Amino acid sequence: MKKIRADMDSYFDKLDKRWRELPVDRQHKYTLCLFAGYLLLTAGVIGKVWYDVSQSHNDMIIEHIENPVLKKSEIPARLQDSTTTILKNQIYERK
Repeated sequence: MKKIRADMDSYFDKLDKRWRELPVDRQHKYTLCLFAGYLLLTAGVIGKVWYDVSQSHNDMIIEHIENPVLKKSEIPARLQDSTTTILKNQIYERK
């Protein structure tokens, strides 16, 4: 890990040295080109978002949520709750 960090540091030092060796007017030109590219990219993204928002149709349909279990037409007898049937029978047997 230390070797990777040392290699990265030496690489960045070389890049910094090459940048400082460039004439100031060329540094200025590169900086302006990078800024112009960034500005164009930002304007493109903002334009795309603006276009997408203007083209969207707010046709969201809001409906009630339906229980998928209740949509079934028939419920098998073995899946029905037998607890209420047993309790009802016990109540009637006490009389």
